[in-house]
Amino acid sequence: VQLVESGGGLVQAGGSLRLSCAASGSTFRINAMGWYRQAPGKQRDLVATITTGGGTNYTDSVKGRFTISRDNAKNTMYLKMNSLSPEGTAVYYCNAKARYIWSIREYDVWGQGTQVTVSS
Repeated sequence: VQLVESGGGLVQAGGSLRLSCAASGSTFRINAMGWYRQAPGKQRDLVATITTGGGTNYTDSVKGRFTISRDNAKNTMYLKMNSLSPEGTAVYYCNAKARYIWSIREYDVWGQGTQVTVSS
């Protein structure tokens, strides 16, 4: 299983970005997915998660501004980020709980990350 993020970039404060995370591979199933971010010198923190059924969870600081979604048929997850602030500057990582189709054991899979920079 491979995860590839896209959509990062430079945006002014108050602006918007939409991140995408595409999963590839044919012998797996994706369960829950999520977005994490890591600012310079800080630990990687949870931003939002989404279940296969569409149930969502957000960290308090992004509630009302970020929206996580997924297209199960395309094995793709999205993060729409509105009203971005400089505090949102970080590398954003895609995470998936994946399992091989012949197994119930889940693995944590990570993308390579995409840089989001918010200028003031």
